[in-house]
Amino acid sequence: MTGAAVTAPLTGSGRVRPLAWAGQTLTMAWRSLVAVKHNPLELVDYSVTPIMFVFLFTYVLGGQMAGSTDAYLEYALPGIIVQNTLFMTVYTAMALNTDLTKGVFDRLRSLPIARSAPLIGRITADLAKHVWAMLLMIGIGLLMGFRITGGFGGFLLGAVLLIVFAAAVSWTAVLIGMLAGDAEKVQAFAFTLIFPITFTSSAFVIVDTMPGWLQAWSDVNPVTHLSDAYRGLLVGGPVAEPVMWSLVWAVGIAAVFCPLAMRAYRAKV
Repeated sequence: MTGAAVTAPLTGSGRVRPLAWAGQTLTMAWRSLVAVKHNPLELVDYSVTPIMFVFLFTYVLGGQMAGSTDAYLEYALPGIIVQNTLFMTVYTAMALNTDLTKGVFDRLRSLPIARSAPLIGRITADLAKHVWAMLLMIGIGLLMGFRITGGFGGFLLGAVLLIVFAAAVSWTAVLIGMLAGDAEKVQAFAFTLIFPITFTSSAFVIVDTMPGWLQAWSDVNPVTHLSDAYRGLLVGGPVAEPVMWSLVWAVGIAAVFCPLAMRAYRAKV
């Protein structure tokens, strides 16, 4: 597959053919995935950190928030997974920024591959890591007493919804990664944006307990819609409306940030 991706056939207009582009993108995605074994800290980010989130939120906050850790786990685990998914998009921005500043894209530019293949490959690899972290957190939750009452169909639909939303948000990460001066600035800016959006949603608490002015924001917060949709698919509850709004937000985010991110990417690479 690697050889086919590098020696890509071109169309008459000089563009890489779709099948060749797909092969190149998968090759770049595989490059990103296998790089994990050379960077143990990245494995910690995608494995240990999600487990830590589940344990801390459940056993530190659970009794206070819901009266029992079991009750809070049932409510909060979907929200914790949503939070972790959003946080993980920051790693996409940091990795792209690091590749940019270290000249990785300059070296890739000399290869006969599609210009977009390294970028789409990175996003694809990171979405695979999202799936890994989600399955890990679900597995830990099941061991702690969480039950998926929505059935296997609800679990699959929830996973698809989560990945679709993560793919949309990844374009904001690409834009940040392209514009920020270094990885530290990427992290500072991204977490400053993600923290308030996440914690002013229904991910961890029932919105009705918030002050009225904050409820007004939480009701339209995309993280609220995604958390409610994912929770409803896993354990039951309203699904149609929150799923619809989650998809509307995903399409809107991608429509705004994908063109901006690609413009910034082409200007840099």
